[in-house]
Amino acid sequence: MSDNNKSDNNMLSLVGWLFLPNLVTGWVQSIYYGLTIRAGDRRPPPNSARWQLHRRRIHTLVITLYLIYTIYEADWDLQRRGSFYSTLGVPLEATEREIKSRFRRLAATHHPDKLSHSSPDGADFFIHLKMASDVLTHPARRFAYERFGPDIMEWHQCVTLRDYMWEGLQTQVFRHYGLAAVFLYGLGWLGYFEFGRYWRWVTLLIFCAFEAHTVMRPRFPAFVEMLVNPFLVRFTSHAPYLPFQVIALARRIAIAIYIAFGQLGPILQAGPDQEVAAGEKALQKNFENLENVAKFMDLDATRLMELEMAPFAGDPEVTKDMRSKLKEWLVQNTIRADPMVRDALGKSLQKRRVNAPAGAKGTK
Repeated sequence: MSDNNKSDNNMLSLVGWLFLPNLVTGWVQSIYYGLTIRAGDRRPPPNSARWQLHRRRIHTLVITLYLIYTIYEADWDLQRRGSFYSTLGVPLEATEREIKSRFRRLAATHHPDKLSHSSPDGADFFIHLKMASDVLTHPARRFAYERFGPDIMEWHQCVTLRDYMWEGLQTQVFRHYGLAAVFLYGLGWLGYFEFGRYWRWVTLLIFCAFEAHTVMRPRFPAFVEMLVNPFLVRFTSHAPYLPFQVIALARRIAIAIYIAFGQLGPILQAGPDQEVAAGEKALQKNFENLENVAKFMDLDATRLMELEMAPFAGDPEVTKDMRSKLKEWLVQNTIRADPMVRDALGKSLQKRRVNAPAGAKGTK
């Protein structure tokens, strides 16, 4: 499979992941509540202000970590596959003479006729060495390889640098960004990309211009040649980047930005003011519900009181006395029926029994 097809498949798989974060966020939120809330304590009700705040924060963390991981994975894959330079063990600025000399030394060791026993792996590695040497010692092929990668080995009809450049622009740059534009427009038409639609198109145009500029300029991108590669060579064991590797990494970063627009944009746009407003709205709604319940219970209690006092309606003095006594009974009965009050009374009586002298009344 060509690198271009792999890039397109990566785009489809990553954009398909747009539907998974909500599921992952739900799992992480459940684990978070299980670790931070003690057994028996009540969790925040779903869709409450506190629950929504936790979900937004966890969702943001999940998406951010995933996007960072996808970029790291893309870089790791590029380094794992290597390049013709790493295969021959020569620096990027190696001359044609140095490359031929290096190939002769490697061929003396890895040539199938030089090996003690012939093996398919040894023959394949020698063929790969020969291919790398042929490409890097041919100026047009070397220039095209550095910008379009190993896909140029399939462009048998290309001879001159102009042929390679036109074939690369057609099959990689124009094809990739044409499909990306159609895909982006289709998802927007289906209603998936409502937030940041303008900035998605701006991002697509910026990366398309960057890639076209990278493949057509005679030197490596300035920030790669002057900053990134010198830093990697001097301070790390990471191999320096070739332009086609920078392009592959930029495409993965572009996909990460598209996902960030869709997943993080609406969350970050809400802001703390809207979170506070949503919390106040939910609290006000709870107060209204509590007030309605209290009114209903008061009305029901009034009706029951009138029903009980109906036989004494003709005697105001008896009615007044009965009303006060009934009110006192209701209050006392309500207080004593409360579980906390009963528990407190039980503890008080138990304490009295413990401190009372032997044989006192109420200790048995």
